[in-house]
Amino acid sequence: MKRAARIFEELDDWEVLCTFLPKGWEQKARELGALKRARGIADAQALLRVLLIHIAGGCSLAETAVRAEHLGLGQMNGSAVYKRLRSAEEWLRWLAEQTRYQFGMMPPEADRKLRAVDATTICEPGQTGSLWRIHYSMDLRNLRCDFFQLTDVHGGESWQRFPVESGDILLGDRGYAKAPGIEHVLGAQADVVVRLNRNALPLWDKRGARIQPLKAARGLGPKQCGEWFAKVKLPSGSVAKGRLIIVRLSRQAALRARRQLQRQASKKQIKLNAARLEATQYVILWTSLPVSWSRIKVLNLYRCRWQIELAFKRMKSIMNAGHLPKKDPESCRAWLYGKLLTSLLVERLIAAAKNISPWGYELEPPSQPMA
Repeated sequence: MKRAARIFEELDDWEVLCTFLPKGWEQKARELGALKRARGIADAQALLRVLLIHIAGGCSLAETAVRAEHLGLGQMNGSAVYKRLRSAEEWLRWLAEQTRYQFGMMPPEADRKLRAVDATTICEPGQTGSLWRIHYSMDLRNLRCDFFQLTDVHGGESWQRFPVESGDILLGDRGYAKAPGIEHVLGAQADVVVRLNRNALPLWDKRGARIQPLKAARGLGPKQCGEWFAKVKLPSGSVAKGRLIIVRLSRQAALRARRQLQRQASKKQIKLNAARLEATQYVILWTSLPVSWSRIKVLNLYRCRWQIELAFKRMKSIMNAGHLPKKDPESCRAWLYGKLLTSLLVERLIAAAKNISPWGYELEPPSQPMA
């Protein structure tokens, strides 16, 4: 047992990891109720290490308790680890948010900030397990998270959930093609590029006639894209002017999209009509960006949105965040915040690793000059 403890200590660069945590994180453990009593555990550092053994390491509650004792972090059983996790929800949320804030972002040369926005669901165990949804925004200039929010499954996808700054360009899939969300973004002096949901976001031409995107798309040949003036009627009564941009997929890409839609429809027992099947041949976008942004440039911007899908894949596969091992709201939220914290710490470690040094971490300047 002592030999195993030594191995764990050799593999654990805890002091280095602590340099990536926000200032005052230990004091916050008591302020936010994660460490009301030190029974069975020494301090905030020991508590976070125990929680990361369970959350980041994927160990069971019982195994976490055993490893914690071997490392000298505290004496507790699996039930005690579970209670500690539940009480640490707000602390883990604060840690994840502050870690996001403290990214030392050095934006590349770009006129405007490009953000991909999406949401993903996480399921509790069992057929009747509850669903949770992570709403996530990624700054595509550096592929880092700039905002997240955790809700239950009833928290629908909307741009209204995200803070928007003037000059932002937000990229979204069909779930964000809704007039209220577009009005929220445009009201902040920002722009959108969104994949069109033909039923949820009707478009109108200059004469006020309803645009039929599929009818417009039929005139496009292979490797062709087209654009048309298209306006959106906003809830406030005003109108948002923009462009409808359509590109025809290659034969193989269209076939893959068609098969994917048919699989999803079969799983949900939905009958597909001819229009939905025809729409799989195209990528149909609506954007508020001015005509100075060419249709090719807009389509290339939308291609970048795939990076957020890759982030979800990493979170669910590498970070094992695809299935909740918890069965009550408090522990579910705490576990998810812990996973987000782990994912953000990994991002920071990768960013720091780009500046390779012999000692493996960055040095901070001294607070006081040497005598």
